[in-house]
Amino acid sequence: MAPCVDHLVVLAADLASGVAWCERTLGITPTAGGEHPLMGTHNRIFNVSGPTHPRVYLEIIAINKGAVPAIPESASRWFDMDDAVLRQQVAQHGPQLIHWVASVPDVAERCAALAARGIERGAVITASRPTPNGLLQWQITVRDDGLRLMDGCLPTLIQWGDVHPCSSLPASGVQLQQLALQHPQAATLQTACEAVGVANSVAITPGNTPRLTAQLSTPRGPVTLSSFTPQE
Repeated sequence: MAPCVDHLVVLAADLASGVAWCERTLGITPTAGGEHPLMGTHNRIFNVSGPTHPRVYLEIIAINKGAVPAIPESASRWFDMDDAVLRQQVAQHGPQLIHWVASVPDVAERCAALAARGIERGAVITASRPTPNGLLQWQITVRDDGLRLMDGCLPTLIQWGDVHPCSSLPASGVQLQQLALQHPQAATLQTACEAVGVANSVAITPGNTPRLTAQLSTPRGPVTLSSFTPQE
């Protein structure tokens, strides 16, 4: 497939609170998901595909307190999950949209395109997790410091193997209508998204406060998810 929005990332202090948030906020109970042995994390996911974004899901992710990450001790988990400030925000305010991931057919080439623009998206690593339908495998960009970059507005890049999670995820009743990115360096973000090939999949606007905003249709009507601002 052409580059596109692959999934939204909602960080929770633990999966139980993430599922409760989902039920309260979106009106559904996510049951699919699994463990990431490499990072010592686990998730719940559900399909949010629709006419605007035909292959996308939402991921609720948390640190698996009973697991030991396979990454080196000097490295950090993906999506800034080891960042003390971010973890405190989630502990205080509850699960929050923090990031998004873009699917590309040629992750190494897209990383090179970003590097040519002075953006180091990180090394391309191979990851996997078991599912009832077999092993999910993918290549994903992860920096050693775990940074999301540009306050979470610059996407992590992923290239799936033979199977995509949406292949086995039924319709959830929730659909992504729009993903909007606001950032003080909107021009840089726009150029980076063009290099990745997803500039036409998101709305990018300048603003003093970095923010991700996802507009969803749900069984409870329209719902808007927004990321933290630095002042929160």
